[in-house]
Amino acid sequence: MSDQAKDERAPDEAEATEANAERTEGSIDGDYEALVRLLKENEELKDRALRVAAEMENLRRRTARDVHDARTYAVANFARDMLSVSDNLRRALDAIPAEAKASGDAGFKALIEGVDLTERAMLSALERHGVKKLTPEGERFDPNFHQAMFEVPNPDVPANTVVQVVQPGYSIGERVLRPAMVGVAKGGPKLAAGEAQVEPGPVNDEAEKDA
Repeated sequence: MSDQAKDERAPDEAEATEANAERTEGSIDGDYEALVRLLKENEELKDRALRVAAEMENLRRRTARDVHDARTYAVANFARDMLSVSDNLRRALDAIPAEAKASGDAGFKALIEGVDLTERAMLSALERHGVKKLTPEGERFDPNFHQAMFEVPNPDVPANTVVQVVQPGYSIGERVLRPAMVGVAKGGPKLAAGEAQVEPGPVNDEAEKDA
């Protein structure tokens, strides 16, 4: 092959090599862009999956809490109504004069015992369903569970202490079915800083509504 032919072919080969290099570079750029796009889509899918997993976990927790509350508080309204019946049974027993109880009439005594057993059986049944009796005498007054009816001057007892229970209260789970009606001490050692003074009267109507 002559030197002239070689010189004529050299430019063609150089152009071809340059074209191949450009195609290769373009292919690399395209592959890189595709890789970046795939990585971005992967991150978006991963983020979406994490959000869905978090939402499902929150839903599971809410459902478990709702089921627990339904089981715990399903009898709340029924229990509150039964407490009224129990109160009436107790009032009937308390209204019987002591001399009548001691009269010796077997039939009358049997009636009294029957009413007493009925009241105790009712309260036992409520307790089996999570209803707890509140008898806070000697405890510190808690407006979430107690209702202050009056104050009792007593310098020997720390102020804000329950010294008398007029009517026991009842709770179910963490909710109040009925606050305990109480009398609280007044005139004893001063309250610690930041503690509120008790005012007689209804103090936890909202607690009853929440139940």
